Amino acid sequence: MLSRLRHVVAPTRGYAILCGAAAGSTAVLFVALVTGAGGPIVAQNTSNVALFVAALAAAWGCFAKALRPAGRRVRSSWTLTGLGAFSWAVGQMFCIWYETILGTEVPFPSLADAGYFWMMPFTAAGLLLLPMSRQSVAQQARSILDGLMIAASLLLITWVLILGPLARQGADSFLALLVTLWYPGGDVVVLTVVLFTLARLRSGGQRPMSMPLVGTGLAAFTVSDSGYAYLTLIDNYGSGAVLDLGWFVGFVLILLAARKPDGRQKAERVDALARPLGVMLPYLAVLGALVTSTFEVLRHGAHDQVVSWTRSAIILLIVGRQLLTLLENRNLTRDLEDRVEARTAELRASEQRFQALVQHSSDVVTVVSLDGVVTYQSESISRVFGFAREHVTGQRILDFLGDEARERLEEAFGAVADTPYASRVVEIPMRHADGHFRLAEVTVTNLLGDLNVQGLVLNSRDISERKELEDQLVHEAFHDGLTKLANRALFKDRVELALRRRGDADIAVLFLDLDGFKEVNDSLGHAAGDQLLVQVADRLAAAVRPGDTVARFGGDEFAVLIDIVGEAGDADELATRIIDALDLQFDIDNTEIHVQGSIGIALTGPDAADADQLMRNADLAMYRAKAAGEGTFARYDPTMHSGLVDRLQLAADLRRALDNKDELELHYQPTIELRSGTIIGFEALVRWRHPVRGMISPADFIPLAESTGLIRPLGQWVLAEASRQCVEWGAYDPDRVLTMAVNVSGRQFDQPDLPAIVAGVLADTGLPAERLCLEMTESVLMTDTEENLAVLLSLKEIGVKLAIDDFGTGYSSLAYLRRFPVDTLKIDRSFVERIGGATPDAALARTIVQLGQSLGMATVAEGIEQYAQFLALRRMGCDLAQGYYFSRPLPAEEAGALLRDPAALVA
Repeated sequence: MLSRLRHVVAPTRGYAILCGAAAGSTAVLFVALVTGAGGPIVAQNTSNVALFVAALAAAWGCFAKALRPAGRRVRSSWTLTGLGAFSWAVGQMFCIWYETILGTEVPFPSLADAGYFWMMPFTAAGLLLLPMSRQSVAQQARSILDGLMIAASLLLITWVLILGPLARQGADSFLALLVTLWYPGGDVVVLTVVLFTLARLRSGGQRPMSMPLVGTGLAAFTVSDSGYAYLTLIDNYGSGAVLDLGWFVGFVLILLAARKPDGRQKAERVDALARPLGVMLPYLAVLGALVTSTFEVLRHGAHDQVVSWTRSAIILLIVGRQLLTLLENRNLTRDLEDRVEARTAELRASEQRFQALVQHSSDVVTVVSLDGVVTYQSESISRVFGFAREHVTGQRILDFLGDEARERLEEAFGAVADTPYASRVVEIPMRHADGHFRLAEVTVTNLLGDLNVQGLVLNSRDISERKELEDQLVHEAFHDGLTKLANRALFKDRVELALRRRGDADIAVLFLDLDGFKEVNDSLGHAAGDQLLVQVADRLAAAVRPGDTVARFGGDEFAVLIDIVGEAGDADELATRIIDALDLQFDIDNTEIHVQGSIGIALTGPDAADADQLMRNADLAMYRAKAAGEGTFARYDPTMHSGLVDRLQLAADLRRALDNKDELELHYQPTIELRSGTIIGFEALVRWRHPVRGMISPADFIPLAESTGLIRPLGQWVLAEASRQCVEWGAYDPDRVLTMAVNVSGRQFDQPDLPAIVAGVLADTGLPAERLCLEMTESVLMTDTEENLAVLLSLKEIGVKLAIDDFGTGYSSLAYLRRFPVDTLKIDRSFVERIGGATPDAALARTIVQLGQSLGMATVAEGIEQYAQFLALRRMGCDLAQGYYFSRPLPAEEAGALLRDPAALVA
């Protein structure tokens, strides 16, 4: 409590020090003036200097406050208050000149009075400039009347106590009398403004001026000014009296008000004049004037004309104030009546609107007593359930329900009956007037304690259509939209259910993938493909037993669940029936279509304890069947899973090897010109030296890289490393032109940015484009020919050479061969290995050589291992050759040594 009080009085440490200094200096001056230490002259000089310093300090504080960021009126208010204090300080300076410098008494009136004179006008103007709360015209008139009442009352009190005796006593001159009367009269005006301002200051928010401090200081001024005026008239005033302390305290309080830190006060929500101070203050002033004038009459038996006229003015002001109050009360009463009438009309309209909403709502509102008798029924029951409102009112609601609905509703009544405002929602079948039942959602709310209802409220709505829609959505969520078969989610749920209830019996899952479906889609369109899928679904459903489940997972993938398998051969028998059913032709848009299916079979066992494992096993078996050939089935065995795990581990190791690059290396097999036997280039072949498995064959990890997409980063690394090595070898012998051949897979051709990648590698390594040869198989060229042709043309624009690898094993036609910008044909090793005489393979090899010559293409024979093969191909006119007869693929260091010492070649 003390801490909060201290914070209010002295918000900051600096302000607390200032307050302490002010209190200390006041106490010191009080002691000096009371004791008169040092004599009258010392007391006089001490008082004069102290008052001068206090006035200047107050002026400085006000001016400093005016310089702070605030509203224009607030700054002006502090400026005028500071001018008043400064004016008083100027008057005090003349007083010091007379008494301290000249050593004479201050004449009355004098130049000092001219400075004192402007203190009150400046201060009053400053207070009136303070921002006030906004008021209406009536409030402004009431405020003016209040201010006049306060001013007249204070004037009457002052006249009776001070001004009247002064005026009757007289003065040496009219000017002296006027100045004498001005001091207490001006104080009355300022005190009136202070009280009026206190009543009208903004409610809440930040106070622009500390009115208690300023008002108390001006009250101290009034005491000193009144005493000064009286003592001056009786020629008994002298500087250094205790009376001077009032002026000193007044300036000290103004200084403290100016230097007090700004703070937020608790906001009020009432108008300023509605507060007790604003209402009672004028009447308190009038009461004080009445008491003072009555005391004067009792003491002297009469009063002068000033008192009479002032009292009459106060009476007129009170009458005017009361008339204004009556007018305000009358307007307030009229406003309240209008507001009550408007509110009543609003409530009536709200009641009618609520009644209309209830009557025309899609919900049926029913109020029943605790025993179930209907006490209120909305009109909407006839629209929703076909019953007339009068037919239901007064009847027991349970009589309209069946046994199941009655039981649920009675349970809901019992659940909410003991708890006010409790609610329960139930779904019950309710009979329609036409006899059929509708599903209704009923919310039962206990409003028995509500005096306006006094019953249980039932809000019922027909949810039959919503339930039908929900059932439809559930069906669509668990069934394939095209074939109406179960989808993957429902199939898995059925498998889990079969596993839970199978006991010791086995269940089987069959996965089926159509062979040739993509060709149907590509050739006949997706509509024909959809028709084919529907017919396949029908044949599958006809092939299985009634209790089995057929599902479509998407695309051309189907699954079958055999709930109970008597013997393992039952699943094989079903797979055979399905394959036979699919072997029959399909008629799609008058077109005969033949497709077959690959089926994987998985049975429950130790390695298929849940639905996911069982379906995974069937999927693995299906891929094994697909690899074995179209129209076959395969049963799962554990080696399939171990092979899959091994494949996944190998893929992870390959990904790691691509990140590190320290396990991959390139071997280079030289390309020999048959006529001269010189090395004209190399073919780069990637090798993987696994840290655990050792050297892994490309036949094992290249297909894995293609299936996982790792072939793209792998191919890019091979291309960059081979190009770099070719540039390094070229630096040994700048006159020798070496060609580097790099294999490109079909997955790399799927990259639209393959030409950009090749161009980037050539730019990074500095290898000339004509010294790079990209090799691809016939199968790559025959897939998406138009797209591949565009890629090949872009590569040729870069300047690289293109070669067809394993030529003769594919299905490329001469027309395609002419279209493709190919530079080299590589004869497959299967033709080369049987060359040794007049064999068909030798004739085919000769034909390929002649074909290349006629098309202007170079020919390369792969796989030469014998001298006879070398000799035969050279006689055929074959240009180039590769094979173990010349050299196996070598690491870069050995290949570089072979390049520097060609004598090591067999040829």
